[in-house]
Amino acid sequence: MARLFGTDGVRGVANEELTPLLAMQLGQAGAYVLTKEKKHKPTIMVGCDTRISGDMLANALMAGACSVGANCIYLGILPTPAVAYLTKKYRVDAGVVISASHNPVESNGIKFFDGDGYKLPDVLEDEIEGLIHSNMAGVNFPIGTGVGKIKYRTDAREEYINHSITSVPVDLRGMKIVVDCAEGASYVTSVEALRDMGGDVIAIHNNPDGTNINLNCGSTHMEELQGRVVREKASVGLAFDGDADRLMAVDENGQVVDGDQIMAIIGCYMKEKGILKDDTIVATVMSNLGFFLMGKEKGLHIEKTKVGDRYVLERMKEIGASLGGEQSGHIIFLDENTTGDGLLSALHLLQVMAETGKSLSELATVMEVLPQALVNARVPNHKKESYMEYPQVADAIKELEERFAGEGRVLIRPSGTEPLVRVMIEGKDQQEISSQAEKLANLIQEVIV
Repeated sequence: MARLFGTDGVRGVANEELTPLLAMQLGQAGAYVLTKEKKHKPTIMVGCDTRISGDMLANALMAGACSVGANCIYLGILPTPAVAYLTKKYRVDAGVVISASHNPVESNGIKFFDGDGYKLPDVLEDEIEGLIHSNMAGVNFPIGTGVGKIKYRTDAREEYINHSITSVPVDLRGMKIVVDCAEGASYVTSVEALRDMGGDVIAIHNNPDGTNINLNCGSTHMEELQGRVVREKASVGLAFDGDADRLMAVDENGQVVDGDQIMAIIGCYMKEKGILKDDTIVATVMSNLGFFLMGKEKGLHIEKTKVGDRYVLERMKEIGASLGGEQSGHIIFLDENTTGDGLLSALHLLQVMAETGKSLSELATVMEVLPQALVNARVPNHKKESYMEYPQVADAIKELEERFAGEGRVLIRPSGTEPLVRVMIEGKDQQEISSQAEKLANLIQEVIV
């Protein structure tokens, strides 16, 4: 049986794969596993992004949690990092976010945080999954006054906004900023925070209707934002994803500035200020080769992890790092929050621009982005981890690795959240690496059926 949990919680098509029944079971098992050592009646905070299935799944999950005796606080629409922050601030027992991040509206997901605001380690996810497969064997279901209840709060987002503003105090007066909210959870928090700090904010895709989240907008669809920044003669464009835990930027010339570049800009600034712990940034193996070369040149130590912001976070905690993240824009400032935070990332980037007086295009020259091609091969979900067991695929990968040895690299990995094998090649010639990545991805799709 395939594992329920991927790299970012449980994901699936809402009402087909991720059903209300499964959400209820996750609420039961999650509440029990995360609170079983508590002597008091436990409390769980729940938030969601703007997709139409959010209320359905949130209420099913909360019903499950209440059935094992936990109380729930429903925060409504909030960014993922806001739920993580509030879970820790109020010292509740756990937090849950109903979101599928950058994925389209038909998908949704459920991810858990422990009482300290951290995503769960594999061992706890396995325990939750085991309880569901055992039909909650050994779990006591209270009756009468023992069942939990739900409290509704709609004011929590102001606390998150205030936390973000006080964490990175920067004067944004005189700075024109175009913000793409992805019709998602940041549609209030990001706009309000930037305006409170004096920014001249032009907000786009900030009218969510439940069906338009991530639809040709946000951090995975940057074209409209790029054009708008140039037309408005803005200083910068900021793009969030559906649950606002990632940030991508656009410079004043309309060029995309990705997570690697953002980390390089902020990391070098923090090093100069003496506030980058051990002069270390934690990144994944998917970061651009240029990022690692930048680290060597600037005297930064770059720690590598496997792909997934949870693994970045685990390594940051292990070594006490203050900055880490992914090329996709998940950036973690561990002194300020326990998960990737798009708003904090934006404020840190704007702080560097404001305090150095440099344009984003000038700051982005801190690293050279080497040509990179990323092509997805769609395969059956239960076969994506075993791609190297197919001789044709293994031979083709080996041949490519030998071909690009010394002047590039080849990285193949299964997606943690989708039925995909990702093919990434870096090299000197964009046309060649794109052609070879496409060829390998097509082969994987043909062979793994």
